[in-house]
Formats: sequence, C-alpha cells, structure tokens
Amino acid sequence: MKIILTQEVSGLGAAGDVVEVKDGYARNYLVPRGFAIRWTKGGEKDVAQIRRARKIHEIATIEQANEVKAKLEAVKVRLAVRSGDAGRLFGSVTPADVASAIKTAGGPEVDKRRVELGAPIKTLGSHQVSVRLHPEVDAKLGIEVVAA
Repeated sequence: MKIILTQEVSGLGAAGDVVEVKDGYARNYLVPRGFAIRWTKGGEKDVAQIRRARKIHEIATIEQANEVKAKLEAVKVRLAVRSGDAGRLFGSVTPADVASAIKTAGGPEVDKRRVELGAPIKTLGSHQVSVRLHPEVDAKLGIEVVAA
C-alpha cells in the first residue's frame, strides 16, 4: 500500500515521504495513529505542505546539528520522579519527560520524537539517552533520575 507519512517514523522515513508498506502495517498501525495518510492523487498536494512544515522545524545542516549537539551535551539534566523504597519508579521515564527536563535545565528545545531511550528507564540513577538531531548526527546525553 502506498502511503504519505505525516510525521517521522524510525526506519521508514520522514514527514512528507511517499512510501510503500505492507497493507496491514498501514491499515492497523500507521493510519490509525496519525503517522500516515493513504496516498491518493489529491494527496500529492498535501505532500508539499507537509514538506514545507518539516523544513521549518528540522535542523537543516550538519553544522547546525553539531552546534545543538554541543549545547545538549553541555547541559546537566536532572529528572525528579516518584519512586518506591528500592529505587524503582512508579511507571517509567518517557521521551516527553526527557524533552521537558532538557528544556527546564536550560538546554535547547528538543522534539520528544527525536529522543531515543533504548530501554525503558525504570530505576533511579544515571542513564544514557540518545537524541537524533540529524540523520548523521546523534547527541548522547546523560540524565540523572532522582527521587522527588
């Protein structure tokens, strides 16, 4: 099935890309969650609009990405969360939590969809997080999860 991505999907493409995927993947996952719309001839007009919006929000050059990477890696991020006696969290830390903690710590604004945790963060302590700034530039960021 041919679809138009409305936002970035890891391993598939960026917003505005027209891609071919299995029918079930599009019908059961991408379209219902708003990650994509079905491709039509009229939908081609939407592609230009989606790409314009993407260009406004994305980091255009590798130099800009490296500047943001330097700012991110210089920031000390502490995230206060509720936890139990043994240091286990009630729930887990989400990419949205990390993005808001970066902004609160004085770092640059980061889209939550660009934050990659690897594995769910469910304990107190230091954790490594990756922020995908550009297809060729990833920032490694250390966050400190502390009890609230």
